[in-house]
Amino acid sequence: MKNYYVYILKCSDGTYYTGVTNNINRRLSEHNSGAISGSYTHSRRPLELMFHEEFNDINNAILLEKRIKGWSRKKKEALIEENFDELKRLSNLKNCRKVK
Repeated sequence: MKNYYVYILKCSDGTYYTGVTNNINRRLSEHNSGAISGSYTHSRRPLELMFHEEFNDINNAILLEKRIKGWSRKKKEALIEENFDELKRLSNLKNCRKVK
């Protein structure tokens, strides 16, 4: 059975990068070595792995990657810190509408 990983890296400029891979060690090495010229992380090294989650199904991994990429910085940090109450609160705030 193949494993897939969704991961969040913290870049040297303080931004976050989210990706998906089937070999997390190889992919982190590629990011940190600058193997992929022109990539988002190439000029933002060194990089630090902040979060990763393992999946057996690539489709589920891709779904989470896309979801995280749409999140605010605060929401990503709540996930990284495993602060699930804050993550839920931030998710609920997004769904609130201003009342006129």
